[in-house]
Amino acid sequence: MDDGVSGPLRVVIADDQALVRTGFRMILTADGIEVAAEAADGAEAVEAVRRTRPDVVLMDIRMPRMDGLEATRRILDGGADGTRVLILTTYDLDHYVYTALTAGASGFLLKDVTPEHLVAAVQLVRSGDALLAPSITRRLVERFARRDEAKAVPHRDLSELTPRELEVLRLLATGLSNAELADRLTLSPTTVKTHVTHILSKLGLRDRVQAVVLAYETGLISPGGSG
Repeated sequence: MDDGVSGPLRVVIADDQALVRTGFRMILTADGIEVAAEAADGAEAVEAVRRTRPDVVLMDIRMPRMDGLEATRRILDGGADGTRVLILTTYDLDHYVYTALTAGASGFLLKDVTPEHLVAAVQLVRSGDALLAPSITRRLVERFARRDEAKAVPHRDLSELTPRELEVLRLLATGLSNAELADRLTLSPTTVKTHVTHILSKLGLRDRVQAVVLAYETGLISPGGSG
């Protein structure tokens, strides 16, 4: 399946359960996605990424020796250019989500996703999009809107953004994909992608997940906001 990025899509699967890894491998390879390596814990995942340089890592959170959150930090801080991490877990507790995203993960999904959703998620993350389950996004919005002012991060200047870019950022932070943004704003997907690129460049952000976190922390999004 074409995801708009040239070359075969290569994935590392990190999970401490062999049966889960086998299931993921079968789903991905059936759709033409190459599984470059498997890892049974975070330390193995870090080494596998260094060795194979995959496009995406499917990362469990709770694993022995080194958990998926620490592995994610080490992978993304270690100069794995082009590698993105998609967190897959049976747990959807808020602190896991925030820690995973601030560590640099590009997505967070529960393991009960359908095979079709899993394949689509890997392709979406590889193309540079962010992926959050809608229920998780809503709780994140509420969590950060309730944070004490003293604990909030220093406010980043959003004044460089145009009104349209601010609108795109607000909607992006609710978990909408580029296609959904295009539909909501009656724009072409290419125009939306250009807006997102400009937002990231102006704010000095690595990817759209950092933009989502920033929107929460600066109060751009409020509880119950529909975007």
